[in-house]
Amino acid sequence: MAMKIRLARGGSKKRPFYRIVAADSRMPRDGRFVEKLGTYNPLLAKDSEERVKMNVERIQYWIDQGAQPTDRISRMLEAAGIIAKKDRNNPEKAVPGKKATERAEEKAAKAASAAEAAASAE
Repeated sequence: MAMKIRLARGGSKKRPFYRIVAADSRMPRDGRFVEKLGTYNPLLAKDSEERVKMNVERIQYWIDQGAQPTDRISRMLEAAGIIAKKDRNNPEKAVPGKKATERAEEKAAKAASAAEAAASAE
């Protein structure tokens, strides 16, 4: 059985609340899970202690059993110092789009012509 440590959504419309659960990867997101490991409330302030609550011992147990944390959960575990921080790199995401590139070129051309005009005026 391929286990995942992931978020299961609860709460009402526009008011999300998540449970951190250990679940079979074949089960639906909000479906059956094996064990509840904590909670995550994204509506609370980022510095609030109530925002993320985790049962660290049980999470460590499931990781030792081979459960794979999802990307969001692994970020939470890295912030808590439970697992080592991974290097993430997505260079394609950082490249600006076509229109943004055109705007930057136009802005650079305007700045160059303004600097040229100021230099010739002196």
